[in-house]
Amino acid sequence: MSQILITGGTGFLASTLIDILLSRGHNIITTVRSAEKASQVQSIRPDIPPHRLIIKIVPDISLLSAFDSAVVNDPPLTGVIHTASPFHYSIDNIKKDMLDPAVNGTIGILSSVQKYAPTVKKVVITSSFAAMWNPHKPAGSKYSEKDWNNVSWEEAVSPANAQGQAGYRTSKALAEREAWGFMEREKPSFGLTVMNPSLIFGPVVPGSLRNLGEVNTSNTRIRDFVAGKFREKCPATGSAFWVDVRDAAMAHAVALEKGEVTDGKRYFLTAGAFCNREIVEVLGEEFPEVKGGLPEGGEALRDGEYPEGGPKYGFDNSASVGDLGLVYRGLRESVRDTVVTLRGVPE
Repeated sequence: MSQILITGGTGFLASTLIDILLSRGHNIITTVRSAEKASQVQSIRPDIPPHRLIIKIVPDISLLSAFDSAVVNDPPLTGVIHTASPFHYSIDNIKKDMLDPAVNGTIGILSSVQKYAPTVKKVVITSSFAAMWNPHKPAGSKYSEKDWNNVSWEEAVSPANAQGQAGYRTSKALAEREAWGFMEREKPSFGLTVMNPSLIFGPVVPGSLRNLGEVNTSNTRIRDFVAGKFREKCPATGSAFWVDVRDAAMAHAVALEKGEVTDGKRYFLTAGAFCNREIVEVLGEEFPEVKGGLPEGGEALRDGEYPEGGPKYGFDNSASVGDLGLVYRGLRESVRDTVVTLRGVPE
């Protein structure tokens, strides 16, 4: 039976991915940052026997040697999925908060596998649409796997790239480029596939959050709309595309299982464009009881609408559909299911 290491086991994507891979017959080894988080991962899966879900503690992924012991397992690992990387916009120090954990974590896991886990045949890394983002891309053109965020290391620490979304985009772009550079230089015995999901919405795994303050960054807008935080004015959307967490997780699982077929490829994971006004409309229709807390009327919704003429960019997700067999969920299903699961989380 396959032994799969998933880093970042308490993360939004990783939590769903663990459950998907367990359901598909894989044994899982996952990493978390503390003993408390290890207990949390175990407690929400009481029916999974210990030999099928092993948890290892890796306190600081910014250390290049962080995963050295985590990749050593009995039975030996057959595959690795690296999801652990910071995703937030509260940045005090771009190097410490974003670049070191994102870049060193990525290079570190690849190095650890190469040195200490020779049985691994496949590594899948979670990158992001952020690594594809091009501020100079012409309006009306399509994003695909051919697109790259070409930020340099020198630009990465400049004030313009050291905060908010720019800081996150920088960290993901540099981490992915370093991963492909490692493969080119080292030519390890394992293959690499990279996933580039857009903003991830979707239901949370029951029990994975202690309170609503722990909601992942992308789902916070849904949480805040439901809570009435934006009743007076809809915020700007900020992101171009989205994907449901279940579809993103399935893409990782299938890429791993397909082995050499997906080696050397990156996949743009998106269900398409969206705007915040669409989320407001879904919430009002699916949950009439929250309608009074939602922005209403043209002026209140204006900032959350598409630009005149519709979405600024098109997209090409044909590689993920063709190679991985994805059938993307729609926004209504994703938003509805997100709210249902968040209502089970303590405030």
